[in-house]
Amino acid sequence: MSAAFHDRYHAGDSPLHRLDPRVKLATALALILGTVLLPERAWPAYPLLWALIGSLAAIGGLGAWHVARMGGLALPFALAAVTLLFTTPGPPVAQVAGFTVTSAGLARFLAILLKSWLAVQAALLLSMTTHFADLLWALESLHVPGTLVAIIGVMYRYLFTLKEEAERLIRARAARSATAPDQKAGGGVVWRAQVAGGMIGNLFLRSYERSERVYAAMLSRGYDGRLRKLDPPPLTWRAVMLGGVPGGGVDRHPRPGRAVVELTREPPYHRG
Repeated sequence: MSAAFHDRYHAGDSPLHRLDPRVKLATALALILGTVLLPERAWPAYPLLWALIGSLAAIGGLGAWHVARMGGLALPFALAAVTLLFTTPGPPVAQVAGFTVTSAGLARFLAILLKSWLAVQAALLLSMTTHFADLLWALESLHVPGTLVAIIGVMYRYLFTLKEEAERLIRARAARSATAPDQKAGGGVVWRAQVAGGMIGNLFLRSYERSERVYAAMLSRGYDGRLRKLDPPPLTWRAVMLGGVPGGGVDRHPRPGRAVVELTREPPYHRG
């Protein structure tokens, strides 16, 4: 569970890390949008896009294969489109369990898998080279509504609260569980479902109570619904050009000051 909810940010000093967060966010969104809008049968474009993402991962010191493996997390969700294999009209190519797989359905299904895989890699590349506080600052700088930015920040912070409460419940269950030698622990499926349901309900109540305490602590520290940040320098054409030509140069200037966000676990500071 810790690995699933772990912060994806990898600290580093690569050109990709030093690039302006606004440029990285806009470039990642453009890359994801371009991937989604690709024609289904544009097969040569998919390896080219992966080569671009892999090159950026190498520049960021992350490793192309490491990012590619992490992007595979999206593939199980893309399997929801498996029905396209049988429902899309087109010439038949195979029979699977009495269903006819069409060439058009196969092309559409493979395109969805590849697009999902590439888009998730682009998003991972952004999150692994940009601190979450910087992402919030970039969203606000790009005129995303402040309420939406605050909701994203609170949601991110409470994911860790939910994770910690779930770990406490699991530890409590493990401390109260015992197994006899040569005997199976626990009851049947119904018993396990009842225990899991009780744990989920308890998790909701404990998380809700703790979130109230966290919010009260935020209010006592002056939180009024707006993100506090240091004054960042203006966006320069040099940073824009570096974002438009990935890997085309090295930004030797420190990036803008990190947003001062009470929701994050790191103390606020200003770089450069």
